[in-house]
Amino acid sequence: MPKPKAGPPAPRRKNPRWTIWVISVGAVFLMLSGSLLIAVRLVFDKATDSVQTQDLFGDAGADMPKGQVPDGPLNILLVGLDARPDKSEAASRADTIVILHIPAARDRGYLISVPRDLMVTAKPFAKSGYGGGRAKMTETFFFGAQRNAGVAGGMELLAGTIKDRLGITLNYAAIINFDSFTKVVEKLGGVNLCVDQNVTSKHIYVDAAGNPHDIEGDPNPSRFGKPATYRKGECRHFKPWEALDYSRQRYGLKNGDYDRQRHQLQLIKAIVKEATGQGVLANPGKLTGVIGAAGAAFIVDTRGVPIPDFILAFSGLAGTDMVSLRTNGGKINSTQVNGVSYETLTPESEQMFEAVRNDAIEQFLVAHPDYQAPS
Repeated sequence: MPKPKAGPPAPRRKNPRWTIWVISVGAVFLMLSGSLLIAVRLVFDKATDSVQTQDLFGDAGADMPKGQVPDGPLNILLVGLDARPDKSEAASRADTIVILHIPAARDRGYLISVPRDLMVTAKPFAKSGYGGGRAKMTETFFFGAQRNAGVAGGMELLAGTIKDRLGITLNYAAIINFDSFTKVVEKLGGVNLCVDQNVTSKHIYVDAAGNPHDIEGDPNPSRFGKPATYRKGECRHFKPWEALDYSRQRYGLKNGDYDRQRHQLQLIKAIVKEATGQGVLANPGKLTGVIGAAGAAFIVDTRGVPIPDFILAFSGLAGTDMVSLRTNGGKINSTQVNGVSYETLTPESEQMFEAVRNDAIEQFLVAHPDYQAPS
């Protein structure tokens, strides 16, 4: 996606510890097979400075042995930030919040969206000076990141609030900057997507020659042409800027942020499919290029687990084993408090999160098949 005309370029993150982009995406590593471990090892040296790894939970994460993937069910927090190049991650709210639940059997992965506007009561957080109180789930990341507490503070308060409100303790985490994510899609040359409803962009206008223009903050965007549009029913190869623009939209969509979260999960799956189809994951040269492009997009916390061990722990899973769930059935369920609109959970959604706590998602889906999103 084209960058705004103003603002400094996003800094390149570096860290001496090694990782790979599939871990950073969070859900993607589950779509690898153990046989790809050899190819991954071949590019470790070049990947050492690609992605930042960091302790993102502080005291809010699960108590488990450091450097080991424990037995039993696991919950991984995936947070998508729509931070622009002139705006730091710490100044952002958590636009997309997903819990990746992996059952103890390690035979499936369930992607469960947490409504960004879910009404919560956040506890005081000394690291950022936050006094606590009623908030939207998305705001807890922002409140936790203040006073130089940074993304780690934001994630710690967010994870703690998820634990208090949903009863889910988190094991691992990944932060995805969707604006920087463009570079990954560019390396792949775009992805294939199908549009499920008419979408009109609030960020990109297209001129008569088909060139995109980022119009954020522009008082006269019509001088660039017309808004980019995506028509219901079209299935085609999206250019990199189209894929990212489509996945960012929420205004004007039937179910607002629920639809955006679904589209972003659709994009992540499309990236995996594209990479696999091109043989990227099995080709050290191509994989190195994708890793380099992903460097500015992710921050991960594997709790000290070496990446090969992390991959091998889930080597029995394949891309077809990923299931997306629709919180509140993918529909808005809002309430007004003092003039502010918040999302609330339906009784069925409360049961869904209870099923996550009890490692009983499959049984929940048998009783509520409409909560499983289309592939």
